[in-house]
Amino acid sequence: MSDIPYRSALIIGAGPGISASLTKRLAVGGVSVAIAARNVDKLASLVDETGAVPLQVDASDASQVGRVFMEAEKRVGTPEIVVYNASGRVRGAITELDPSEVERAVAVSALGAFYCVQQAARRMLPNKKGAIILTGATAGVKGFALSSPFAMGKFALRGLAQSAARELAPQGIHVAHVVIDGGVRSNMRPDPDDRPDSTLDPDAIAQVYVDLLRQHRSAWSWEIEVRPWVETF
Repeated sequence: MSDIPYRSALIIGAGPGISASLTKRLAVGGVSVAIAARNVDKLASLVDETGAVPLQVDASDASQVGRVFMEAEKRVGTPEIVVYNASGRVRGAITELDPSEVERAVAVSALGAFYCVQQAARRMLPNKKGAIILTGATAGVKGFALSSPFAMGKFALRGLAQSAARELAPQGIHVAHVVIDGGVRSNMRPDPDDRPDSTLDPDAIAQVYVDLLRQHRSAWSWEIEVRPWVETF
C-alpha cells in the first residue's frame, strides 16, 4: 500500500526530466495523474508507460488553466496534488531584449503559477487537504547576467510560494517551493565521465517531491533546495 496521502495529481508543464520522473513515481504509488503541456505530442511515451492522462494547456492563459483543471477533475478526479513545473526563459542583454518576449517568459513562470495555485486552492479548501509544489530554480535566489527575465519570473514564483504557504497551510494545504540549484541530467546533458553525479538526477528530484508529500503537517517544509554534491554554494 502506498503511503502517499493523496490519490490524484495534476502536473502542469509536463515533459521529460523532473515531470516525467515524478509522473512515474506517483503512478507507481497508486496516484491517478493528469499531465498538461502546450505540446501533448511529446507526452506520448510517458502516457504509454504510466497511463497518465495528457491534457493541453497554455499555462500563461488564465481561462485555459481553469479549463485544464475541469478536465483533470473529469479524468482523474479533483487534483489533491498540483505541481507547477512550467517556466519561460529568454536570454539576452537587457538593452537588447524584446519586451514582448520578456512579458511572455514572466507570464509563464509567474502568472501561470498564480493561476494554478488559485485554481488548486479553490478545490482544496473545502476539504482542507491538498499539496501544491512549485518548481523553482537557482535564478529565484540569485539572478544571473543575461538572464533577467528568468530571474524575474522565478523570484516572483518564490514570493508566491511563500505567501501561499502562509495563507493556505493553516487551512490544511501544504505549499512547497523546490529550488533546483544546478543542471538537471538528461540524455542531451549527461554527466561527464570524470564528474559523476555532477548534475541532478531527475529520479532523485522526484523522490524529494514524494518525500515532501509524505511530510506530517506538524513538520511541513515550505521550501527545499536540492543541489549536486559538487555544486558550490
